[in-house]
Amino acid sequence: MTTKPKMTELEIDELVEQQANTDSAWKKPVRVSKGKPASLSIPPELAARAAFLAKLHRKPSMEAWLTRVIQERIELEEAAFVDAKQELSTRA
Repeated sequence: MTTKPKMTELEIDELVEQQANTDSAWKKPVRVSKGKPASLSIPPELAARAAFLAKLHRKPSMEAWLTRVIQERIELEEAAFVDAKQELSTRA
């Protein structure tokens, strides 16, 4: 049994760039539906602190403020992940 050698990220990028304008190289588009909203349970003391900060930031609701805070944190985490991944790939 033979296995294909794994392609490097650079090789994959080059292949994608070569095939970018070739319709036959691409599969049918994938459709993604929006997921259902999730509920989150937090301790009452933390909820009270969040409600205070939401008012301090003049947000219409604690949910709006928490959504913004979570979104900002996720963006920071994703950026840190990308940076770490790039650093690891340059070391290799």
